[in-house]
Amino acid sequence: MLKHTTLKIIVDADACPKSVLTICRELSAEFHRELWTVASFNHNIDSPHHITVGNSSQEADIRVANLTRPGDVVVTQDWGLAAIILAKGAGAISPWGRIFQPETIDFLLEEREIKAKQRRAGGRTKGPRKRSPEDDLRFAQQLRKLLLESAGKNKITEN
Repeated sequence: MLKHTTLKIIVDADACPKSVLTICRELSAEFHRELWTVASFNHNIDSPHHITVGNSSQEADIRVANLTRPGDVVVTQDWGLAAIILAKGAGAISPWGRIFQPETIDFLLEEREIKAKQRRAGGRTKGPRKRSPEDDLRFAQQLRKLLLESAGKNKITEN
C-alpha cells in the first residue's frame, strides 16, 4: 500500500535567529510542510507546532531527534544533533546556510571536540560574527535547495 508522508521542517529554536524562523515559516508554506519548533521554556516562540522543553542540557536536541523522520529537514547549529539527524535519513542545515553532509560530519565533530578541549584548558575560541542580510539570503537559498532534494526523494513511501 502506498502512503503519502507529511514531511516536516523542524527547528532547534533555542538559539535560532528570528529571521531564520521567518524564512522557515515562508518555505514551509511554499513546500506544504509542517513547521515544528522546539525550545526551552526560556524562549517565547510563536508557532502552531511548538514544543516547550525544560532547560537542561540536550533536552531540546533529544526532542528534535525524536521528532525527526526520514525526509524531514532540521535547522540546527549543533553539529552533534546534525550527525544524529543525518543518520536518521533526514536533512540538516545550520542557520548560516551550511548543509550538513554525511561525508563531512565526522570532521566537524572532531573540530568541535578540539575546540571544547581548548576551552576546558582555559583557552578561547572565536564566536560567530554578526548576522547580515546576506546570511539570511544564503540560508533561504540553501534551505530551498535541501527541501527540493528532500521532496524528490520522499514523495511516496511504501507501507
